[in-house]
Amino acid sequence: MITTGVDLATEPVKTGMATIRWGTDGAVLTDLRLGVDDGAIVDAAATSTKLGLDCPLGWPDVFVEMLTRHHTDHLEPHALDDADWRRGLANRATDVAVTQTTGLRPLSVAADRIGLTAMRAANLLGRLAAAGSPVDRAGTGVVVEVYPAASLAVWGLGSRGYKGSSRTAALGALVDGLLEAAPWLWLGEHEDLCRRRDDAFDALVAALTARAAALGLTSAPTDTPARARARREGWIAVPTSALRDLSS
Repeated sequence: MITTGVDLATEPVKTGMATIRWGTDGAVLTDLRLGVDDGAIVDAAATSTKLGLDCPLGWPDVFVEMLTRHHTDHLEPHALDDADWRRGLANRATDVAVTQTTGLRPLSVAADRIGLTAMRAANLLGRLAAAGSPVDRAGTGVVVEVYPAASLAVWGLGSRGYKGSSRTAALGALVDGLLEAAPWLWLGEHEDLCRRRDDAFDALVAALTARAAALGLTSAPTDTPARARARREGWIAVPTSALRDLSS
């Protein structure tokens, strides 16, 4: 099995991609690179069992409905202090589920700058579909939405405080923790880049999460309406088992 992880950014220069080959005797990080464009991601998807994409794959249903109504007419007035209405606009069902499960709050695709990256992701999904890759925003196709911070939290590793060029010591300690928890994982020549660049490390975690998704060891929508909504909004695959279970 081959899994790929992509730490998607608005521009290729900040986009990282990791590829892991899985065998009976462990897992090898065969490729890790930065500066990845959409063409490289489409090519990787063609040879991967699962590709974990660290970016929202859709927008909240009620946000899309609000924009459509506003574009063609006027909204029904809401009280300025209607926090529930605003939260509904900002958060997808999967964002709420992740917060309930992990205590982490994913960035809002409707209200944060991650929306710019999601625009790239939407175009990328179209390119993947045109190239023949099965695409389902709920994660049943080759692409699955991932959230490295949630994966790290579930696996008992640090999920905060390692991002930025001034925090390479924290990032290095996190790599140490990952390798201690996953002695079957061989980073080889790519270990140095994992320790220096958080976008490369996040791509690695995305590839590990893609493995969990391929094995059916991640969260999924629980009923037909939830699955239908996830196919529109996207669904974050959060691991439901320990890191050690990925090697089996």
